[in-house]
Amino acid sequence: MLSNNSNAAASIVGKEDIDRLVDGLNRTRAEIAKAVVGQSDVVDQLMIALISGGHVLLEGPPGVGKTLLVRTLGLAAGLSFARVQFTPDLMPADITGGMTLVPDDSGRSKLQFQAGPIFTQILLADEINRATPKTQSALLEAMQEHTVTTAGRTMALPSPFFVLATQNPVEMEGTYRLPEAQIDRFLFKSLVNYPNEDDLQGILGLTTGRTVATPSQVLDADQILLAQQLVRDIPIAWHVERAVARFAIATQPHLPSASPMVARYFRFGLSPRGAQAMVLAAKGHALISGRYNVAFEDLEAVLAPTLRHRFQLNYEGEAEGIAPTEVFGRLLADQVARAA
Repeated sequence: MLSNNSNAAASIVGKEDIDRLVDGLNRTRAEIAKAVVGQSDVVDQLMIALISGGHVLLEGPPGVGKTLLVRTLGLAAGLSFARVQFTPDLMPADITGGMTLVPDDSGRSKLQFQAGPIFTQILLADEINRATPKTQSALLEAMQEHTVTTAGRTMALPSPFFVLATQNPVEMEGTYRLPEAQIDRFLFKSLVNYPNEDDLQGILGLTTGRTVATPSQVLDADQILLAQQLVRDIPIAWHVERAVARFAIATQPHLPSASPMVARYFRFGLSPRGAQAMVLAAKGHALISGRYNVAFEDLEAVLAPTLRHRFQLNYEGEAEGIAPTEVFGRLLADQVARAA
């Protein structure tokens, strides 16, 4: 159930509708758990990103279930799904589609647009960092504008449009580092880690028998779009919003007010887009938690996945083995204490 602060939303769609939607989001998580063992934090991050209208970069070693996780989310959320396997020879038109000659009834050929796999609601860009930067950039307009432009035509993508890109660790052979301009388009960078002993045994029992767990559809596209509207409507108190602004400024290494650690070890700080992503993700976390207001605990919950891909250490920071997420946590805690 939502808190009493849900009155504003109730005036839009009705409190009972909101309660049903939040219940549907929770049941979707439960359906995903039928096919995906463990990774509960990653599942929560995917759900938050979906209702926040963002995209997710999934990083982890091969074989830990990243593709299964995305496919299962599509089934439970009732959204169309397409997968693109990124390879070094993949071209941008292989993703977006293009103009091709198609024979008509008279036997003549005419130019006609053939839609690529990007025209779907959930797009899995598998191993995105194995393709060349030119092909990686083909996703930029789609992720930002939800449109595709080809042959002078601009076409809208289905709604909702959700990109989940898997990425192999950059130290693996045959990978291309994603440029900052592209990686900043992702709301979250979620780490899919190797399962522990109990989870691994559960995976073996679930996947090596005769029966295969199939999640049921809980939501549909209209409910996801409604959730995205509600996330935007969630209020954030002035002092909480101010804390985010001060936190973003505190991460800028070039400012005179920067802490010694930030000034010494960081190349650049959090951009305004990153601060926007932090607030939007916190709103999504509040809604999925059944609350209709942003609290400091929501900011803390989304801090690591929202920011781990938006900062870069300089050479000295990498040599010293600085953990950016620890620095983030201390900086945010300072601003929370100041705002309290």
